[in-house]
Amino acid sequence: MTLVIVGASDRERMEKSVEAFAQAGFERIGELDGLREGDFVLGVSDGGAELLREADRRAIKYVLVHDGADDRHPGGTFERAHHRIEAGQRDELAQHLRSRVRPLITCLAFGYKNGAPADAALLIDARFLDNPYWVPELRDLSGKDVAVADYVMLQPAAGRLLDDVERIVRELVPLYQQKGRMHIVVAFGCTGGRHRSVVLASELAKRLGAAEGIDVDFVTRDID
Repeated sequence: MTLVIVGASDRERMEKSVEAFAQAGFERIGELDGLREGDFVLGVSDGGAELLREADRRAIKYVLVHDGADDRHPGGTFERAHHRIEAGQRDELAQHLRSRVRPLITCLAFGYKNGAPADAALLIDARFLDNPYWVPELRDLSGKDVAVADYVMLQPAAGRLLDDVERIVRELVPLYQQKGRMHIVVAFGCTGGRHRSVVLASELAKRLGAAEGIDVDFVTRDID
């Protein structure tokens, strides 16, 4: 089963995003009760913080999507999203999140200043690493730039961390599969989600991409 919860900057965007998931084969639902096998999409308004807390309390697994700008609701879909999208990304993401034959591992980079993502299988705080932000020539770059990646990965602790996380993920994947969980989020966080977390998520995605029988994607939540 895949449950996608969709929030947006306004109700019209939310409805259009939910419709994109419905067109991709997701069944619309209006509440958390009665879930069964299949792919479902649930739209929420006004941030949906209360519904998200209820889903967490009941240990309901979901993928959280926010469409559009920050709606300024504390603890809501923007702060906690796995995926922040614009209109042109709706259809592609809907197809991407449908129930899968092969497990999907999302290597996600995020900034703690914008809130931690919901429902990550592993959440790693990368703020123990030296921050490229304080290096003037690196400040305006991101973890997608070679100079920043080199700065982070030349710190021995970064490599040791990735070795451990890669081992753990490879061991966990078949265990999650046995429980029917086919989408696993491994989230790396740093202060702004621009430098350290991006490098680590990208490097883990490269490593796991060589494994057979799984799909891997790399998401930078808080930068383009």
